[in-house]
Amino acid sequence: MILKTITVGPLGVNCYLIGCEKTKAGAVIDPGDDAPIISNAIKQNELDIKYILLTHGHVDHLAHLMKLRDEINAQFLMHQEDAFLFKGLLAQALMFGLPNPGNPKPDRFIAEGEEILLGELKIKVLHTPGHSPGSVTYFVEDKLFVGDLVFAGSIGRTDLPKGNYQTLINSIETKIFTLPDETIIYPGHGPTTTVGQEKATNPFF
Repeated sequence: MILKTITVGPLGVNCYLIGCEKTKAGAVIDPGDDAPIISNAIKQNELDIKYILLTHGHVDHLAHLMKLRDEINAQFLMHQEDAFLFKGLLAQALMFGLPNPGNPKPDRFIAEGEEILLGELKIKVLHTPGHSPGSVTYFVEDKLFVGDLVFAGSIGRTDLPKGNYQTLINSIETKIFTLPDETIIYPGHGPTTTVGQEKATNPFF
C-alpha cells in the first residue's frame, strides 16, 4: 500500500494519499488546503487518483477539494448526512481564514459497509457519527483514517452543528475499539496512534 501524509492549511489538517502498489490507483482523503503541494505529491508517487474521499464536511478538510478535482478529474465521495454543512461553507472559511471552497457537489454518497476498490486495495466505509452526523472512517488493511473522530489522547469536538458527544463515544467504542489493538489510527489532526494505545490511555475512556 502507498501512503503519504501531507499536513495542510492553518489548522494543520492531515491530508492522506493512499494507493495500490501494483496498479497505482489512488485516492486523496481530506484535501483541506495547499492543492499544489498535494498535486505535486500525487505526481511524485505516480498515482492515478480515482477518488477524493471526505471523512466529514467541515471546511478545513475540504477547502481545496474543488481546486484539486478540477485538476485531477476524480470522483468526490462523502456521506449524505453531512451535505447540510455545505450551505455554510463560505462563512466557515471566512471564520477560520481559509480559502473560498466554492460549491462542491459529491458525485455520489457513500454508506456504512460499502467497499471502495483502488486496484487491489479495498477501502471499507464505517459510518462513525458524533463529530458530525455524516462522519465516516475509512478502513484500509490495518489502518483507520478517522477524520476528527478520535485523536492521540483525545476525541473530536462535538459542539459544532449536529455534533453529539454520546454518539461520538458510541462510534469509537463500537466501530474503532472493537478492532485489533495494533490497528493504526490516522487522525484528521496530529500524530498517528493505535487502537490499543487509545483504549489504554485516552482519558475520555
